[in-house]
Amino acid sequence: MRIATYNIEWFANLFDEENQLVLDDSWSSRRDVTKAQQAAAVAHVLRSMDADAILVVEAPDQNGKRSTVAALEDFTAHFGLRTSDAIIGFSNDTQQELALLYDPNVLKARHDPKGSLDAPRFDQELGIDLDVDERSDTVRFSKPPLELAVTTKFGGEFRLIGAHLKSKAPHGARNRDEVMRISIANRRKQLAQAIWLRRRIVEHLKNGDSLMVLGDLNDGPGLDEYEGLFGRSSVEIVMGEQGENCLTDPHARQALGPRLGARPTTSRFYLRHEGRYLQALLDYIMVSQDLAAKSPKWRIWHPFDDHDCWADEALRAALLDASDHFPVTLDIDL
Repeated sequence: MRIATYNIEWFANLFDEENQLVLDDSWSSRRDVTKAQQAAAVAHVLRSMDADAILVVEAPDQNGKRSTVAALEDFTAHFGLRTSDAIIGFSNDTQQELALLYDPNVLKARHDPKGSLDAPRFDQELGIDLDVDERSDTVRFSKPPLELAVTTKFGGEFRLIGAHLKSKAPHGARNRDEVMRISIANRRKQLAQAIWLRRRIVEHLKNGDSLMVLGDLNDGPGLDEYEGLFGRSSVEIVMGEQGENCLTDPHARQALGPRLGARPTTSRFYLRHEGRYLQALLDYIMVSQDLAAKSPKWRIWHPFDDHDCWADEALRAALLDASDHFPVTLDIDL
């Protein structure tokens, strides 16, 4: 089976208020890409990946008028994709939902959120001391992780948690001091979300569950100068230390190694004020040790770093038009 995670930038803006695709020459929220071009590019990437299930990060929004599931299923029907069914968990107010697109002939997925005293349900609140002042701070997920119980057509069962942790970007900062203050505050909140997610992971692993944790963690080892203030990145917290109750992702482990040499990346952002692109490793598929023992194969569909993506000119162009993130896939016997 092939499982994927794909952050599709501003996917919501390709749909109207009736959840119908807008396929015209108006500009999408992608730089110099029309809505018709972005939609076609996303479909081309999804068809080329041919995954059995895709965690869509930044899926179309869910509210009183709009439906994430309706929009995604309209998209797959229009382009004739086999991942025809969609499912979400707890909706949010950010226009960036977490959803799973999947092939119903290959697997079944059910929203199955969990909760405990140490790790409440992800639509609730967690009390944790963020700034070491011996007072509990209230933490909420702006995008509650998606918790699914998955069963394959062969009878295999596993838990899937899709996540999109809080961005550390200092949006709204007007000067250097505000950049520092907002960046540190956002990192505190992101680390609290990572700790909350980690507690849920440990509960599943202690219960003997096969587990996948995938999505955009908005963080990675060595990505910014504030990491040293806190000791560890969110990725390290979520994945766990080597040994008991840890998860496996080879790209994350590689990033944790020596800083010299090439490192994997899953995203590419244009820095307008510098006239260049920044690349970062933000997207992951982490698996429990029993799944890692099945010799899975990870792949980042990077248009410049992956040989086959580079060699396929149409796919390379589609990856660049579709999003500022590139898909990550996991091939595994389930």
